[in-house]
Amino acid sequence: MHPDLATLEEKIVAMDVWHVALPVNSRRDHGIGTVADAIEIVVVRLTGESGQTGFGEASPWSVFTGTPEASFAALDRYLRPHVVGRKLGDFEATMALARKAVVHCTEAKAALEAAWLDLAGKILAKPVWALLGAQCRSTIPLSVSLANLDFDQDKELVQRLIDDQVGFVKLKTGFKDHAFDMMRLEYLQTQCPSLTVRVDYNQGLTVEQALKDVPEIDQLAPSFIEQPVAHYEYEAMAQLRSLTQAPLLADESVFGPQDMRRAIREQICDGVSVKIMKSAGMVQGMEVARLAAEAGLPAYGGDMFESGLAHLAGVHMIACAPNISLGCEFYQATYYLNQDLMDAPFPIEAGQVVVPDCPGLGMNVDMQVLEQHAVVASKKG
Repeated sequence: MHPDLATLEEKIVAMDVWHVALPVNSRRDHGIGTVADAIEIVVVRLTGESGQTGFGEASPWSVFTGTPEASFAALDRYLRPHVVGRKLGDFEATMALARKAVVHCTEAKAALEAAWLDLAGKILAKPVWALLGAQCRSTIPLSVSLANLDFDQDKELVQRLIDDQVGFVKLKTGFKDHAFDMMRLEYLQTQCPSLTVRVDYNQGLTVEQALKDVPEIDQLAPSFIEQPVAHYEYEAMAQLRSLTQAPLLADESVFGPQDMRRAIREQICDGVSVKIMKSAGMVQGMEVARLAAEAGLPAYGGDMFESGLAHLAGVHMIACAPNISLGCEFYQATYYLNQDLMDAPFPIEAGQVVVPDCPGLGMNVDMQVLEQHAVVASKKG
């Protein structure tokens, strides 16, 4: 961490939490579940003695990391006593307390970390990436996921992506049937030559299905295949890795550094999807990427169902994590939400996410949008 962070004497005087439902433009199917109508997130705001504020987002999914209700309670009840009244310079000690104060709830801890560093960055006039380490990239290639049961609608999205110079798509598979997956992948590989296509099962297959279907998907040469089986099927992941030419990525099997060490030890993957919502924040996510790098495994910047606020935290992490070299999936603010939470468009140019150079996370929350879509709020000192 940047040494100036530890010198901050300003105290946090208030912590506000919102549970928010943001409407979306379509249904999305994944191997482990479906999202429709709205995404549910939790937003936290920290206020310093100077009146400056910092924001962070928890982006849970009940079938993956947890529920918005759990994230809200973790922040509002269990983490609040360790935050309000603390000096901003106590960042590392407070995050250590947060890890002990409530088990799991990695999304809530990621939100707290982001809000803390957003506030500290604004006070220090430094972007969050500068607090985390040395910047290694100023742009990140964008990947957009295709997960619509109506493939004609996804074809329309694909044309928009091509027009926007997006070069990567990730086909969500395992939620209907193998023939549907093969048809869509073959279409993308033959009809959209400018796109690099990845495949992501989100644990959608049984081991028996995976051993039969994944080698056929592999014959169509996707650039990687992500998490075909349940997160606990380490032996099957290792077996599938030996059966495919395409790199096999782990997602749900690897939340934090401890999981990454096991994945390396048991040789279950050729790469890993790093998400701040899994790892409990940017710092832990960078550690996952560092461990992967030591084992010669590249990393990908994944996301949950997020607004631009959570995307920004991921961007700052990737900006100073050299091994997260396979691009990022921070597309939802631009291509999935009816309206983002931020007061300006998420920074994408010519298929690249542009790393902000402004203090903090680099963008501001639109408070009118936040209050309009709040399900419940808790505003306290």
